[in-house]
Amino acid sequence: MKRLFVGNLPSDATEASVSALFSEFGRVHSIEIVTDLFSGKCKGFGYIGMEGHEARAAIAKLSGMLYGGKPLRVNFEETSGRKGRRR
Repeated sequence: MKRLFVGNLPSDATEASVSALFSEFGRVHSIEIVTDLFSGKCKGFGYIGMEGHEARAAIAKLSGMLYGGKPLRVNFEETSGRKGRRR
């Protein structure tokens, strides 16, 4: 399973709405929309778990597509290789 980073989400994006968008390309195994602690609104990004070939299809079709008036940024999650907090 691959983990995708999704950026430039509108503040009214929900797990259900983003899951519906990505489910066109295959089964969404996991979804995490990062929300503001106090308002509960989307902070503009999240993570999606999908199978590799389905994830690649989603990246090809959704990256740059307008969603909520903004072009989506969709790519594989980058791992920094460092553990813990930056000092």
